[in-house]
Amino acid sequence: MKTIITTVSVFLMLILTPSSAWSQQKQNSSPEINHNDVVSSIIKIGQTDNQTMKHLDVLTNRIGGRLLGSDAYENATYWAADLFKKWGLEVVIQEAGELPVGFNRGPWFGKMLDDDGMILHFATPSYTSGTKGVQRGHVMMEPKTRAEFERMKGKLKGAWVLITGENEGWPVDYSEYADTLRSQIIQENNKIARYNDSINRINRENPDKPKLETKPLKDAPALFYKEMRDAGILGIIQSSTVPIRALYDRKNVEYMSWDELPTCPDIKLDEHQYKIILQKVKERRYFQLEFDIRNHFKPGPVKYHNVLGIIRGTEFPDEYVMSGGHLDAFDVATGGVDCGTGVAPNLEAARMIMMAGGKPKRSIVFALWAGEEFGLWGSKFWVENNKDKYEKISNYFNRDGGPTITNSITVPPAMYDDFAKATARLNEINPEFPFTLNKRPGDPRPKPTTAGGSDHAHFAINGIPTISFGNADPKGYDFNYGEIWHTERDTYNMSIPEYMEHTSTVMAVVLYNLANQPKILSRKGLYK
Repeated sequence: MKTIITTVSVFLMLILTPSSAWSQQKQNSSPEINHNDVVSSIIKIGQTDNQTMKHLDVLTNRIGGRLLGSDAYENATYWAADLFKKWGLEVVIQEAGELPVGFNRGPWFGKMLDDDGMILHFATPSYTSGTKGVQRGHVMMEPKTRAEFERMKGKLKGAWVLITGENEGWPVDYSEYADTLRSQIIQENNKIARYNDSINRINRENPDKPKLETKPLKDAPALFYKEMRDAGILGIIQSSTVPIRALYDRKNVEYMSWDELPTCPDIKLDEHQYKIILQKVKERRYFQLEFDIRNHFKPGPVKYHNVLGIIRGTEFPDEYVMSGGHLDAFDVATGGVDCGTGVAPNLEAARMIMMAGGKPKRSIVFALWAGEEFGLWGSKFWVENNKDKYEKISNYFNRDGGPTITNSITVPPAMYDDFAKATARLNEINPEFPFTLNKRPGDPRPKPTTAGGSDHAHFAINGIPTISFGNADPKGYDFNYGEIWHTERDTYNMSIPEYMEHTSTVMAVVLYNLANQPKILSRKGLYK
């Protein structure tokens, strides 16, 4: 593996630096290409041999959830690189960083054991602990004051503990900073508890007088997290809305080590089942829960990589039209939408151009980024390490928003004529999906100063155009991005094949046409 990465790193330096005289001579000797015929071929391939959903099938149903630091992410890296190579693109596997440990998710199971037994619906955030095989135990509610903890600490060993709050995808933070915050709340609750004891005593001694009000305790999930863990609990359980969202341990992942891994399972349980279990606990009924959670870590450091497929330009090889999406995906599902619906169309657009015999004047770069879900790590790395190319990038197109159809684009006035030429034949693809080109109204927008959203962010911060396609659901398939965003429902079947296939064809045509224009896009009026 090390030999492969080293070889590819050298290859990266060769293909992303200014072309040599030898390569320029070779490109100038290429036969003349009728670019309009290439576009016709792209459209025909898109109509009769579109393989977008085949790519998505492999990515999601064969490889699956592609968490950064997982074996699946590495598998996706080399699968995508192999496709680019097979189609004839130049391939770059760019090391973008490393994690101290890796994480692979296995199956997970759970059930409640009593007369009302049921199979449990739950998930755990990535980079959190699994169980030690099948583990069975009684159930308790977490303490909120020191007195409560001291009263119940002997019973915590071997217990599953219900904690308060509602799951937002993140695990309970067990960092030193979080411990400090919890300690402060515990101290406040101890004071409130002493006050409430005095109020209750006064109320008992004066039954004929109006009752004095007690103060509510301050609430935060798992206030006694480390004390409970040290007392021998089996894990913590928090209520979650459905569909269940599961992210990763963002507060601690960069500081983990193989010798100090998480040990306490952090279970996010279906809110309806949580209520049933909570009521039983309040009634002090004895029952047990059983879990088998196969979360596995692997020793690091674990390197992660961007994958770039490049169709080298014949006249302007050092000018670029770029398009991308992020290759990583959370592993509670399979990343079918986020961001399979970005990866698959980019792959297919690259294949279509190559199958149609495309030889663009300037280079087209298809970028599959690492670590978008962890903070845009892969795209940020590329942007920061390619400062010499900022003025040579015509546009970076980013797709990361769902399986809706690409059917419009809104551009600054200075770009309008160029995009009019680039989009002129899009309505030949499918008359059911007309394409609309719009001029952006109003004054230029301020250039962004902070990153956010998706992999276009660091391009935009540095003044690189990131004009994106507009997307819609014209046939009314009722797609709801919030339903699948980082949840267990982010699967292949949530995609919309006819939208995805049309989008791939639109992308291929526009990218190819922009790469063949006499100049890169004007940046006049792009930003203030």
